[in-house]
Amino acid sequence: MVLTPSTMLPLGTKAPAFSLSNVDGRTISLADFAGAPGLLVVFMCNHCPYVKHVAAGLAQLARDYQAKGVAVVGINSNDIVSHPADSPAEMVHEAKSREYTFAYLFDETQRVARAYKAACTPDFYVFDKAQKLVYRGQMDSSRPDSGIPVTGKDLRAAIDAVLEGKPVPTDQKPSTGCNIKWQPGNEPDYFK
Repeated sequence: MVLTPSTMLPLGTKAPAFSLSNVDGRTISLADFAGAPGLLVVFMCNHCPYVKHVAAGLAQLARDYQAKGVAVVGINSNDIVSHPADSPAEMVHEAKSREYTFAYLFDETQRVARAYKAACTPDFYVFDKAQKLVYRGQMDSSRPDSGIPVTGKDLRAAIDAVLEGKPVPTDQKPSTGCNIKWQPGNEPDYFK
């Protein structure tokens, strides 16, 4: 496990398009979320201890904000040859056991992770109604074995600001977690 921080994609970036397979077999695209008052994109996986640490809190956060119309999507971009626990079949079990109410998509080619400059799991991106990036960073200050409870404080504050039409503070702390497991030879240029 390599502790990796977010790349901190520039604020104002338009959400890169995607069209990926969901755990229920449907294809979900960015266009499906047009008109939502906000969009949360989370790069995540099944096996990462940092994702496991926030999973229950993330599931609750998603339920809370989906009830307010916010679109939420999880994307797993890990190489499943080296990490079979992150395979689409295992994603189905993970989504069910965690009671995720959001789409959980598989990025087999890793193109979507590269487009978002995703670096770690979990990696959080909040987009406004125009699908422009207003927040990228940590869910909160909790980490495995930190003794700090998972509250989603930072992420909730950003989404609340979007829903209230207020500016999201630009002083944002990077998320940290396991590095995305890149396919051999596929590590993006933004790490070099």
